[in-house]
Amino acid sequence: MADYIIIGNGTAALGCIAGIRRVDPGTPITVISAETHPAYCRPLISYALEGRAKPEAMNARPADFYEKNGVTVLYGKRAVRIDPEAHTVQLDDGQVLPYGKLCVAAGSTPFVPPMTGLDTVGQKFSFMTMDDMLALDAAAKADSRVLIVGAGLIGLKCAEGLARRVAHITVCDLAPRVLSSILDEEGAALMQAKLEEAGLTFYLGDTVDRFDGNRAVMKRGAEVDFDLLVLAVGVRANTALIREAGGEVNRGIVTDTRMHTSLPDIYAAGDCAEGYDASIGANRVLAILPNAEMQGECAGENMAGGDCVFDRAIPMNAIGFFGLHALCAGRSLTPDEGGETIVERGPGWLKKLYVKDGLLVGFALIGCEERAGIYTSLIREKIPLDTVDFDLLKQAATSAAFSPAVRRQKYGGAV
Repeated sequence: MADYIIIGNGTAALGCIAGIRRVDPGTPITVISAETHPAYCRPLISYALEGRAKPEAMNARPADFYEKNGVTVLYGKRAVRIDPEAHTVQLDDGQVLPYGKLCVAAGSTPFVPPMTGLDTVGQKFSFMTMDDMLALDAAAKADSRVLIVGAGLIGLKCAEGLARRVAHITVCDLAPRVLSSILDEEGAALMQAKLEEAGLTFYLGDTVDRFDGNRAVMKRGAEVDFDLLVLAVGVRANTALIREAGGEVNRGIVTDTRMHTSLPDIYAAGDCAEGYDASIGANRVLAILPNAEMQGECAGENMAGGDCVFDRAIPMNAIGFFGLHALCAGRSLTPDEGGETIVERGPGWLKKLYVKDGLLVGFALIGCEERAGIYTSLIREKIPLDTVDFDLLKQAATSAAFSPAVRRQKYGGAV
């Protein structure tokens, strides 16, 4: 059998290697890695910036992982062209590699909108990779003033990593609240209060109109002086390789539930892929670590001749800032679509369960100690709520809400 090639060396690629080896123990695998580091746990870069994690301890797999799995990694190389008819991948150094089956796990890149005067800013950074973190780590000083454009997950994790290292941090975002793609207004207000306790200043519903060196003039007229600029506006899926090869792309590379693209023998997984979202019953990009690994495993199994379907992906986020943690999954409900939102709240905590058509479709837990995996299972498996003790689940996520037969099936042992 011809070799496998994986473009990318992140979580989805690791899942793909595992999936391939589950079915095919011997055919060589080549990984094309634009980065020069072995695969690492990307969410840990903020902890490394803070000083709580050593970069060398962030590897996602043991040092001998690639060797044990028969994987050759081409570090510091980029794929620039796929020829689906010839079954080849061309690299940026001109090398052409043949493949039998190919997985594009190329991730995403920061989106930087046009900003007047951005070229006049001396020290500007992204915050997505190990190298981004190392560059920012070297630049940050005790007297640094930092401006972060973007109050999403990337921007705020960067802020947490820097908060105890620099003099001041200002965060701006066009959205009216922090983490606007994850939290509703009430949940975001709780999180913002915690972030402000840590010394962050926010300009929300506002963003930079223009830069003049190390001064940002906001659209509403305020001026912010800074030493370091972090651009965390958003990301875009890396779809160009498939698009230019004639494959179907939307916001991401379009795949079916087997992670197969529209091109023969080519699969996609992770942040670059647009796969099936069980919470809405349609395809969309779900740039979330657990989904990336599961998509990669599914792609890998099928590349090796298996028969895997991955149709249970849902949006999930487990985040925390300065000790306040939030767990969210599925979707919330808008007032015009009906359903029921069950709310409990107290000082510093919030719990919301979203129910529609007899199913749990989403939840948000902020500052709560709950077994969120049980709620996630209800959403992912579309378990009818009339088959469980939902009144008990409203109080706490507990396996006691399931019937003895279901508990035996899910958890085994005596119940």
